[in-house]
Amino acid sequence: MIQSLKKKFVLINMSLVLVVLLAVFSALSFTTAANQQQSAERSLNTLLMRHNSADATKFEIKKPNNPSGGLPQRNNELLAGFVVSVDESVLVTVESASSVTVSDETAQAVAEIALDASADSGMIRAYSLRYLRVTENGVTRIAFLDASSDIAAMAELIVTSLLVGGLGLLAFFFVSLFLANLALRPVEAAWNRQKQFVADASHELKTPLTVILANQKILLSHPEHSIAEERQWVENTQSEGNRMKALVEDLLFLAKTDRMRVDSGSAPVNLSDTVQGTLLTFASVAFESGVSLEDDIQPGITLAGNEAQMRRLCGILLDNAMKYAGAHGSARIELHSDGGNARLSVRNTGAPIAQADLPHVFERFYRVDRARSEGGYGLGLSIAENIVRSHGGRITVASTAEAGTTFTVTLPLRAPGKRRGRERV
Repeated sequence: MIQSLKKKFVLINMSLVLVVLLAVFSALSFTTAANQQQSAERSLNTLLMRHNSADATKFEIKKPNNPSGGLPQRNNELLAGFVVSVDESVLVTVESASSVTVSDETAQAVAEIALDASADSGMIRAYSLRYLRVTENGVTRIAFLDASSDIAAMAELIVTSLLVGGLGLLAFFFVSLFLANLALRPVEAAWNRQKQFVADASHELKTPLTVILANQKILLSHPEHSIAEERQWVENTQSEGNRMKALVEDLLFLAKTDRMRVDSGSAPVNLSDTVQGTLLTFASVAFESGVSLEDDIQPGITLAGNEAQMRRLCGILLDNAMKYAGAHGSARIELHSDGGNARLSVRNTGAPIAQADLPHVFERFYRVDRARSEGGYGLGLSIAENIVRSHGGRITVASTAEAGTTFTVTLPLRAPGKRRGRERV
């Protein structure tokens, strides 16, 4: 899919550039041809005027008087042209020739072509001549002007345009390819994460489903047994079903946060009481695990948010600390207000997280040590990050052998009822 998007991106860009280049070169060619035509008409009129009157204005060689800084006027006397007259008997006479040598046969041939033409002016391409026909008092006079330089200039313009356009398209192809890779890099990363997410979710759901189907097969193989006799398989099926339900609920929560549909709430939440209450629920877990649980909670810290999500956030961080504190280890939770923020930190002893793993701990299904993470899916910290982000906060992690592992959450303290933002349903 990503490769297809890249091809479409490059194709669309190249098509747009091609259209723009064609429009620019077409406009350039059209204006050049129009300017050549206008210049030729002026030159032809000048030829007729100068050879029609003895006192016609002549070009004078002198220092150009051009105070405006524009281009000097064109010297029409140096144009390669000639004038012929045709009487009623179609006798062609060369009146004069300016900078050209023309035979009577050639003059007769081009004059006949000009006389047969429907327009009074035009181009005789076989001879590369422009002509202008004027009839006065029964005499037709025709001015001819060499157009080979104009034709050559237009040909050079077309060749140059094709060369520049081709090189420009080639250069823009590589630019488009680079931009396509750059622009689609986040899309490709998101696509790869989605594929990995689907693969991991399928793998995690497969295990409880396999257990449930195996238990069902065992139960069906003994239809004469009572529920009490097969209690082990029934309870195991229920346990796996609950695990699968929890996994699906976690996946739904993450999907909602991805679509910004989780209601982070705007009700006042006493974060101090929420943290203290969650801490009490883990006191028995700490006692059974032999983990020393300490706290330093500043009372009266209130923010606008969702109390259930705050409780879940604290539960995830404390549960994580309990798991990895190690035998006879310790865990400590602290909550303090820091300016306009509430700062919640959970620290535990135990083996530190490798530096290479730290950037990935909040990724879905990522587990630093799968052997130690039995029973978990690697979604807890990802859910915690989504909760923090939905409340406008930030969560970080630091881990060293000396200081242990510390998760720090920074949440903005907003006055109840004053929180603004997008409504989420």
